[in-house]
Amino acid sequence: MIRSDILKELIPVISDQLVVCNIGLPSQELHMLDDQPSNFYMLGTMGLSSSIGLGLALAQNKKVISIDGDGSVLTNFGTLPTIANNAADNFILLIIDNGSYGSTGDQPTYAGKKTSLTAVAKACGCENVIECSAKDTANVVKEAIAGDKMTIIVSKCESGNIKVPVITMDPVVIRDRFMKTVAS
Repeated sequence: MIRSDILKELIPVISDQLVVCNIGLPSQELHMLDDQPSNFYMLGTMGLSSSIGLGLALAQNKKVISIDGDGSVLTNFGTLPTIANNAADNFILLIIDNGSYGSTGDQPTYAGKKTSLTAVAKACGCENVIECSAKDTANVVKEAIAGDKMTIIVSKCESGNIKVPVITMDPVVIRDRFMKTVAS
């Protein structure tokens, strides 16, 4: 399975949740597969989906799911200790680990080599870290949503991309409709 396959299986689980989605192809795939006002698409801030999701979770009580990639988490390595030291039991970080920078041509990341993001998250102090296969991701996310504990999920999948259109929606529109959903 590749990232887009995981997203397809996740849609029934996350479509009524607040979702902050990683820059580039992950946002474009989610937008194409299931555009929702409750989805916040990152359009220019690599590595910040997890940080923005955590901030949103800390600021209100609804569940927040950040969908991030291994390359983005590696780009913003400070996010994991920040998450560990500012626990929000309404926050779920899903790291789709395909071992590559998918949006820029599938160059390998260190997570595709020796670095284990599961081990790194645990070393940073994250207490509820689950590594799963791509095929188990939807069920693991469903259990995390039903739970009441901050959860970091590292979903291991194959590298690969599907062709998707760019998101043509104005970033202000994305923000405004998302914020209306958060406030409702």
